Amino acid sequence: MAAASARVMPAASVRPRRPPCGQPAHPSPTTWQHGCVTAATHSTLFPQVPDSADAVLDGLDPEQRAVATALQGPVCVLAGAGTGKTRAITHRIAYGVRAGILQPSSVLAVTFTNRAAGEMRGRLRQLGAVGVQARTFHSAALRQLQYFWPKAIGGSLPRLVDRKIQLVADAAAACRIRLDRGELRDVTAEIEWSKVTQTVPGDYAAAAAKAGRDVPRDPAEIAQLYSAYEELKRERVVIDFEDVLLLTVAVLQDRRDIAEQVRAQYQHFVVDEYQDVSPLQQRLLELWLGDRENLCVVGDASQTIYSFTGATPDHLLDFRTRHPGATVVKLVRDYRSTPQVVHLANGLLAQARGRAADHRLELVSQRAAGTDPVFTEYTDEPAEAEGAARRIRELIDAGVPASEIAVLFRTNAQSETYEQALADAGVPYQLRGAERFFDRPEVRKAGIALRGAARFGGNDALLDDAPDLPSQVRAVLSGEGWTPQPPAGSGAVRERWESLAALVHLAQDFAAARPGVTLADLVAELDERAGAQHAPTVQGVTLASLHSAKGLEWDVVFLVGVAEGMMPITYAKTDEQIEEERRLLYVGVTRARERLHLSWALSRSPGSRPNRRPSRFLDGLRPGSSGAAGRGGTAGAGGVERGSAATASAPVAPGPRRRQRSPARCRVCGRTLTDAGEMKLMRCEDCPTDMDEGLYERLRDWRAGQAERSGQPAFCVFTDKTLMAIAETVPDEEHALARIPGVGMRKLGRYGADVLAICAGRDLDEDRGLN
Repeated sequence: MAAASARVMPAASVRPRRPPCGQPAHPSPTTWQHGCVTAATHSTLFPQVPDSADAVLDGLDPEQRAVATALQGPVCVLAGAGTGKTRAITHRIAYGVRAGILQPSSVLAVTFTNRAAGEMRGRLRQLGAVGVQARTFHSAALRQLQYFWPKAIGGSLPRLVDRKIQLVADAAAACRIRLDRGELRDVTAEIEWSKVTQTVPGDYAAAAAKAGRDVPRDPAEIAQLYSAYEELKRERVVIDFEDVLLLTVAVLQDRRDIAEQVRAQYQHFVVDEYQDVSPLQQRLLELWLGDRENLCVVGDASQTIYSFTGATPDHLLDFRTRHPGATVVKLVRDYRSTPQVVHLANGLLAQARGRAADHRLELVSQRAAGTDPVFTEYTDEPAEAEGAARRIRELIDAGVPASEIAVLFRTNAQSETYEQALADAGVPYQLRGAERFFDRPEVRKAGIALRGAARFGGNDALLDDAPDLPSQVRAVLSGEGWTPQPPAGSGAVRERWESLAALVHLAQDFAAARPGVTLADLVAELDERAGAQHAPTVQGVTLASLHSAKGLEWDVVFLVGVAEGMMPITYAKTDEQIEEERRLLYVGVTRARERLHLSWALSRSPGSRPNRRPSRFLDGLRPGSSGAAGRGGTAGAGGVERGSAATASAPVAPGPRRRQRSPARCRVCGRTLTDAGEMKLMRCEDCPTDMDEGLYERLRDWRAGQAERSGQPAFCVFTDKTLMAIAETVPDEEHALARIPGVGMRKLGRYGADVLAICAGRDLDEDRGLN
């Protein structure tokens, strides 16, 4: 997630107090319902650590709170774009740790990128949950493999190769197969796909055909290259990225003692971006878990955009089937984007097809109305790039920070045109996917200089005329190349300046948030951030591919090249490939908070034939176009679903559209209810009850008879909590009985007449005799 801006309201600092039981509730103006909830995808730059476990829950909406308080058993969080999934799961971990329910060292949170893992560690640190492991799948597996290798195999772990493409080239040479640069990259991708799907060389051709892969060469040749590549690794005693997972799986499968040692260490698992897990990662997760079910997964099938790497949303969509008792929470309140942006995003998915589309979530914007998305057609690609650069220049001149603007495209090859156009317009930019911030040489040198100045303190002449932290940092970094004004033009010099300027801005924010801090405090903060890969914001327009933009957000987004042949890409042939391209555009749209620009060019270069048309995905959505209005009626609403044996075979999301339910509240004191038992009672456990004890006993006797006749446990008829709720409300009509949680239409039809008769004080035998 992007760093917070000053426009975002802080989280409510006062938790609404429960009034004495029996007194009417008076909602506090700081609760989420009154608009003061922290935007779900933002956090303040230097927040204060919550002073208690309960304070960790402040500012969460009902669904986020349900996630945070569901600490036992399997939990599946279906989270739409911008709904605060990272916020929900980090507060869940922090609440469990601060409440003493979870031991920090027993929690393993896994995700897919170092950036996401770093952000999670940073948020947990800010919430006071120190000691929780937040890692990528590969990082967690590599750590375990390094530790257990001597015990399981003997000796030291083979060297890990950073890039396998040279090994693939050597394998091709050994097989006397010539590959150009593009083919080399494509064959490498096929080998990676084979390994994450656990496909051996001999099975590659059949597996690729079954998966409908667009193979770059003859499948038999790729299988031969794959086999030669594996042999070459064995000869050189090296392993690759995928081997880390494969070998960890092998060790845990073959050595029960090692598996038990890992399971004794980690008792609780959280998996982010669960729609992106590969079969190999799922197998590793299952081995980590063993026969336990303390697992929380978070994902959105509509953001599955990495299937070419072996990722599949099936594990997310089948979660309820594998874990029948799972609690499912749906987050649909979008705190990121304006209603206009959300409307376009929902419209894109409304036209989708396939299994992921059947389980889509319809977002509901929580923000004030903004401007409509802008659709622009250009004669050629250079004109499109110049037009985008011109509008960006106008936005920056109007006060929009360059760091809050992004240009997103389908392929990296499109970047160069926009780099040149922005440079010509005098607009600073940064390329997404470049070297990590704290690994940049200029940042490393700046850290050494700041650490030295902090150590020498008053003995450093540089700091003689620097009375406060920001001026001290400016003084130190001036010796490293920082200047008050940026250098002209673009390129490496400008990029170095932008890195140093980010440190200057960070020092200013740090000093403003915590008056009286010293240079040594800032150095400590930088060390913490480097460990968590929590980089400060670099001032510059972001240029990024749609794939690399996943998980990020900006105030203004320019989606460029939205034309047939590029979106969807030319080589997307099958229905599923087309649908993944639609989801990719959906991810791009949902990156925008306030303004969204979509554009396309009719031709590639000036003077060439205008034979292009706007993307089919925009049909019916852009002004003046016609197209499918969408299926409608199948999107999942927000809320909480509790698992039971009766729903073991139910899919994760419903088929027919459900009416969105308002949060459950105690009918006595008005507090929002999240506990399943309390929700059935429709009151807090400790609030006073007016239950008819005699009616409750009659209902229990009736239930015992029903259970005996049907040969099933009594709770399968109605639970104790449901009987208590009936005895408290004493319904006299079917619709009143149906409103009680735990009744439902099926049980209403089967038991409703009996229950209503008992509530009315009638004798069931006499009733049946009369009938």
